[in-house]
Amino acid sequence: MARTHINGSGLVRALGGLTSADVPASKQSFADRLGQWLGFADALTLYSALNPGSSGDVVPSPVTTSREAAALRQAMARARDALADSIINDGVFKPGPARIELPTPDPAAAEKVAEDKAADFAPYHRYYLAHQRDMAVRIAPLRATVRTALQGQASALARLAALDAVMDQALAARERDLLATVPALLGRRFEQRYDAHRATLAETQTADDVARWMQPGGWLADFCREMQSVLLAELDLRLQPIAGLISALDGEVASEVANEAANEVTRKQ
Repeated sequence: MARTHINGSGLVRALGGLTSADVPASKQSFADRLGQWLGFADALTLYSALNPGSSGDVVPSPVTTSREAAALRQAMARARDALADSIINDGVFKPGPARIELPTPDPAAAEKVAEDKAADFAPYHRYYLAHQRDMAVRIAPLRATVRTALQGQASALARLAALDAVMDQALAARERDLLATVPALLGRRFEQRYDAHRATLAETQTADDVARWMQPGGWLADFCREMQSVLLAELDLRLQPIAGLISALDGEVASEVANEAANEVTRKQ
C-alpha cells in the first residue's frame, strides 16, 4: 500500500520555498504519524466513530438536496474570499481601508535609531498572529456547521461527520502547535533578507535608506510579499477539511440525482 505523505501541502511548499535546503519527504506514513499524535482516549473515540454499533442505531434517510449543498459551498467561498481579501487588502501594497494593516517602518522614526533597530520583526509577528486568529474565528464555526449538515444525511456521510469531529478535537492542539511555528520560520526569513540587504550595501558601499525598504525590489517589500503568500497557503490548508466534507456531500447529491434519473427511466418503461 502506497504511503501518504503530509508534507505536500501548499503551506509546506510555500515555507520550503523560503529556504535554500530541500525538505525531504517523510519516511512515515500518515497513519504512523497519526498514531503518535493520538492519545489512548482519542484512539478509542476514533475507533467508535469508524465502527458504529449496529444494534438499535437509527440510520438517517438521505435528505440531501442540491440547494443545501450549494449553500454550504457558497458559505465556504464567502469565508475564503473574506479572509483572502483581509490578507490582500493590506493598506500598503493595495492602498485603502484594511482590516489588519500591514506594518511598515517609519523613516522619520528610523532616523532616531540605528537601521538594525528599525529592522524589527516583532510588528510582522503580531500581524501574522492577528491573521491566524482571524482565520481560526471564522473557520471553526463553519466547519461545525458543515458537520451538522452531514449528520442528518445518509449513514456514510453521518459517519464522516462523526470522524471529522473526532479528528478536529484530537488534533486541535497539535495543529495549533504546528501553525505557531510558522511565524518563527518567517522570523528567520526576515533576518536572512535583512542580512543579505546589509551585505549588498557593504559590497556596493551604499548608505542605507529605510524609506526604500518597502519600494519595489526592496528587501522588506519582498519579505512582505512572501509572508502574504504563506498566509494564503495557510488559509487554504485550514479550509481543506471543510472542502473535503462538502466534496463528500456533493458526491451524495450526484448519486441521488443519478438514482432518481434511473428510477424515472424505469417508471417510464
